This record gives sequence, structure tokens and C-alpha cells, in this order.
Amino acid sequence: MCQLLGMNCNTPTDATFSFSGFSQRGGVTDHHSDGWGIAFFEGVGVRHFVDHQEASRSPVAELIRRYPIKSQNVIAHIRKATQGEVALENCHPFVRELWGRYWVFAHNGNLENFQPRLHGHFQPVGQTDSERAFCWIMQELSKSHASVPSVEELTLTLRELVPQISKHGTFNFLLSNGQALWAHATTDLHYVLRKYPFKTATLKDEDVQVNFAEQTNPTDRVAVVVTAPLTLDEPWTAFVPGQVMVFRDGVLLEGAVRS
Repeated sequence: MCQLLGMNCNTPTDATFSFSGFSQRGGVTDHHSDGWGIAFFEGVGVRHFVDHQEASRSPVAELIRRYPIKSQNVIAHIRKATQGEVALENCHPFVRELWGRYWVFAHNGNLENFQPRLHGHFQPVGQTDSERAFCWIMQELSKSHASVPSVEELTLTLRELVPQISKHGTFNFLLSNGQALWAHATTDLHYVLRKYPFKTATLKDEDVQVNFAEQTNPTDRVAVVVTAPLTLDEPWTAFVPGQVMVFRDGVLLEGAVRS
């Protein structure tokens, strides 16, 4: 299975610490070696990087580990191919436009016999079940709303759409339009909420430790979502299978919904 990483914050924050450990799972501490990608929202824009090389050895990944790009919403993915060849067009996260906003999506799992009818603006470029699922979600969102709905309305619509996909197999995913971060777990997904008083954290996949108290303000809030916990000394919480959860401004919104 692939690996997912998401970050949602109330103020632009860099993901170098989390990504440094996460990228080691692409060929060093784990066998996910079929490509990787990351997307950073900046205002209405998105910085989007993908590479079909192993994340632990990719020169592009090395740039991300050293370049502190600040963002309030980040989605990263390390690929273990199940459907589609190892190629750039099959690397997550995928990006589409809807209602004049960018949307970013990454998936961990395998969907069997998922061949939805797609028409109009949303068509896959690669061969993955993941990109097909993303295109279908975008298509159905565009049919359900005339313009960008509220985060709460989007959550309700996703609650209706997700079961139609998850019945086909494992559907762990991250989705963002720059306003919030949505996450759904079929199997493995975990989150941690970093807030004052900030403490020291130690990566599991690399010998790196950081004291967040030295790098943050008391009002900062950061939510991190990942397939398997990134650190040894933080209180990670496992998703309940079937949950659709939404994070905004570094906070888990009330009313997480079951699909």
C-alpha cells in the first residue's frame, strides 16, 4: 500500500520535519519505491512536485527536505504501485480545478472494478484507480453545487459520495481545496494535533528531533495526518474505519462523519 501525509495549519508552516521522515519510507525504511509527490497551497496557488523516482533518493525530494515552503495545507504521497505503470502521470497527488480553485487529492489503497462514467471536464491522464476516483469526486461535486460551498456542506456531500467508492476496496485518501483538509480511512490513517504548549518530537524513520516550542507561537495550531505515525513521542490517534474527518486551521472540526 502507498503512504499518505497531510498537514493543515492556522498559519503558513513548513513541512520539512515531517517530510524528512516521511520520504525515508520511499525506499529506506519501507518499500514504497514507485514514485512520490507533494503539493503546497499558497493563497489560491499550488506548488506541485512529483517524481517517479524513489522519494528517499529523488533530487526533487531532497529539494523539498531542504526548502522550507510555508503552507496552510499540504498533501504528500509515496507510491507503491497497484494499478498503472511506474510513470510520472501516475504519481500522486493529483491536481484539478473546480469553481476557480485548485483541488489536490492522494489515495492509498486499491479499488477493484471501479470504472465510473466520466464526462466533461474531469478525465484521468494516467491509468490509476486513484485518479479515476478523484475525477469522479470532482464530477459529482460539480453536479451537486453551483459554486464553492462551505466546508460543512462539502463534508456532507463527501459523506454521500465516499461510500460509493469505498465499497470497491481500500479507500484511504486526503483531499484539500486550500480551505480545509478532508481525510477518510478504510484501514490505516492517524492524526496528531500540535498546539501550545509545544513539545519536542523525534522522527521514527530518521534520527532527527525538533523542539517545536522554539519554532512556534502560542497561537499556532498544526494538524498532521499520516498513514503510520511519524514520531515516537507524540499522541497519535488512529482513525476509526469509515470516518470522514475534516481539519481547518489546525483543528479537527466537530461532527466527524461515518461513511
